[in-house]
Amino acid sequence: MLPVTALTEEAGKTCPVRNVLAKVTGKWQVLIVLALEDGSLRFGELKRTIGDVTQRVLTENLRSLERDGYLTRTVHPGPPLAVSYALTDMGRELLGVMKPMVSFAAKRFDDVMASREAYDG
Repeated sequence: MLPVTALTEEAGKTCPVRNVLAKVTGKWQVLIVLALEDGSLRFGELKRTIGDVTQRVLTENLRSLERDGYLTRTVHPGPPLAVSYALTDMGRELLGVMKPMVSFAAKRFDDVMASREAYDG
């Protein structure tokens, strides 16, 4: 098994598994990476593609993904000024890891819902 045990708060902060997964497995991060699969998108296009994300939350998650090297932000001079986002090579590698998980979610959704209903009943 991969080393995931952290006995102290400091060890948790430097654990590669915890550190990286915490930044890429949230709902918004996954949806952003998936939305950029076919190429770069401008901020508004990305927001419309995802749908139910607020501008603030999208901005925060884009900054986090850019900071960690999964995507690039390009400012196109205007008028009008436009900003677009695209996956880096590392972002494309992450996408390759995420896609099987997304396929699993789609394939097993009905089973998960049935299990939840049985558990809650």
